Amino acid sequence: MPAIELDGLTKQFGDVLAVDGLDLTVEEGEIFGFLGPNGAGKSTTIDILLDFVRPTDGTATVLGYDAQRESLAVRRRIGVLPDAYHVYDRLTGRQHMQFVAESKEVNADIEAIMERTQILEAADRKAGGYSKGMRQRLVLAMALVGDPDLLVLDEPSTGLDPNGAREMREIIQAENDRGTTVFFSSHIMEQVEAVCDRVAIINRGQLVAVDSIEGLRDSTDTSTTLEISVANVGDDDIEMVRMHENVQNVTLEGDTLRVTMSGGSKFDVLNALDDAGVEVGDFSVDEFSLEDLFVRYTTEEQEAET
Repeated sequence: MPAIELDGLTKQFGDVLAVDGLDLTVEEGEIFGFLGPNGAGKSTTIDILLDFVRPTDGTATVLGYDAQRESLAVRRRIGVLPDAYHVYDRLTGRQHMQFVAESKEVNADIEAIMERTQILEAADRKAGGYSKGMRQRLVLAMALVGDPDLLVLDEPSTGLDPNGAREMREIIQAENDRGTTVFFSSHIMEQVEAVCDRVAIINRGQLVAVDSIEGLRDSTDTSTTLEISVANVGDDDIEMVRMHENVQNVTLEGDTLRVTMSGGSKFDVLNALDDAGVEVGDFSVDEFSLEDLFVRYTTEEQEAET
């Protein structure tokens, strides 16, 4: 059963078409990134999943429940870290957690959850004294009360320093390892690229791409450059690499072989060199990042339409 399923999802605000016929499936157990520029329709889509906004047309199903007709059942099985969250400065972290447990009517091991989100040492301090990262982890801990099957995270790393973003990424990965499906939007491409199984890119209310990051690279006109330290490489070896599928260009500068590829497996080239008796040392890969792909899908395609 899919964790999230959107079928022709549409939302119109007056003259503005915020979401335009989205069809999307997020499988159970995935870490799924939902990306798009400001105003693309990400937050509206998430608001529909949470039944904060009703769609103009189409349906949204969460964990097998209709997101609008069965919203209470949905909320019992999901955890949410919203973009615009709020904590109460005069309450301790523990009191926040106890309030959520009482609201959900569940018995929760509050200390265990706070330990997982790395704020147990501050459990009895007032949240008004928490740093930005600690507040973010507290709200995530609140979302984990009740062991949700699905986490919906809207910009979970916004405003965090690199250490805080890394900690958030590690927590997301650990929760997924425990069996939780994670659906999150983010502007921090390195964060998404590091943890996501698949991503969807939305632009002007429409999906423009859904795939793994590697799949997006392979389906886009992008190139990857391998820099390989080699010894005893000959002209025949270079020609063999040049004739390899997906290889666009090969140059040798000193002991460094540079191979430009359009898709395909980089390891196929390395294995071919090894099979030919070439001594292969270190190698590095310079390829399109998710940020490059994001720009390609949301800017260059948009310019092509105008």
